[in-house]
Amino acid sequence: MKFFLGIHQPIWLTRVRDIPLLVSHRRLGHRRTLPRAVTEWALDSGGFTELQLHGRWQTDEHSYVRAVRRYADEIGNLTWAAPQDWMCEQHILKRTGLTIREHQRRTVRNFLRLRELAPDLPTLPVLQGWTAADYQRCADLYELSGIDLASEPLVGIGTVCRRQHRADVEHIVRTFASRNLRLHGFGVKIGGIGRYAEALSSSDSASWSRRGRYVPGCGPSHRTESNCLRFALSWYRQIHSTLASAGASAEDMSPSPSARVA
Repeated sequence: MKFFLGIHQPIWLTRVRDIPLLVSHRRLGHRRTLPRAVTEWALDSGGFTELQLHGRWQTDEHSYVRAVRRYADEIGNLTWAAPQDWMCEQHILKRTGLTIREHQRRTVRNFLRLRELAPDLPTLPVLQGWTAADYQRCADLYELSGIDLASEPLVGIGTVCRRQHRADVEHIVRTFASRNLRLHGFGVKIGGIGRYAEALSSSDSASWSRRGRYVPGCGPSHRTESNCLRFALSWYRQIHSTLASAGASAEDMSPSPSARVA
């Protein structure tokens, strides 16, 4: 299983070799100049924060496509980009005032629109929901729209980050993995990896940063470790060890824990 290390500082794309990174559109969209990546990376759309703050997407599809194309051209090494999907946590539903079904319809509709506008960009279809039946309904919406999820290079599983260690999420992941879908678990880290790593093709997390808020900084310039590259890489190595313990072979892991810092 490939693990994408979530980062907040885009400049790390130029410093970390041999580790897949995940960067949010919210960290890149305002920048006049962009770093040139020395490793593969994926783009998170920043949807959770967008909906939490505003209750809707403020960025239209055309603007998002232009941004993703710019990242692909100027940063390079872009593996995939998340769509402008709609998460289904209860407090997000309360913020938008919409139902899970409407969030699912908007998620699928956005993916179809992004693919129509830019079929050459590696946009990732994402399943959203809360219960197993919800996720199945979302998968059905894709199928009814002519999208064969089993033919996609990767399919995201959303709304699992804060419950990724639970048995119901494990059931959801294993159900779709059994249908030969190559899955990416958004926010699936140690708790989930220990349960169902072999059912995922990849996952990501930046939870090292939250943990680092409560760790004294390693030097005079760091009050805490919440933005420390050394701390992030140490946490990544822990994830690597957990994957090894879960039975993932060294060949399945990308990359090795001895990844270089440029």
